Amino acid sequence: MVKTVLVVDDAAFMRMALKTMLEKNGFKVIAEARNGLEGINKYMEHRPDLVTMDITMPEMNGIEALKQIMTFDKNANVIVASALGQEAYIKEAIVSGAKYFIVKPFKEEHVVLILNKIFDAQDGSAQKEVI
Repeated sequence: MVKTVLVVDDAAFMRMALKTMLEKNGFKVIAEARNGLEGINKYMEHRPDLVTMDITMPEMNGIEALKQIMTFDKNANVIVASALGQEAYIKEAIVSGAKYFIVKPFKEEHVVLILNKIFDAQDGSAQKEVI
């Protein structure tokens, strides 16, 4: 079964790049969102298998959106992505429920590896790490 992904990022080029990368590797991007608030709404509507979440966005940042999603679904698979220099958010993202934190710019093979690790985890508790 194809795994579904919601891409949340305020930069259209990043959403497109992630969508292209994910679909090329067998995942299906079922929705995109431009900010955290829209991301929460899309999550509730589509219930994707995984969310990629940017941190710095208008309306609501990615950490707050992550917390809201985890309130709705404590088993949600969320990967938080942010630009170099925002590593201070790593701890908060992981404590808030993110499965992984990736630093932009990231490599395709790292993103695919992380998604596969999450989906391959038999017990639903993939090891948390930073790539």
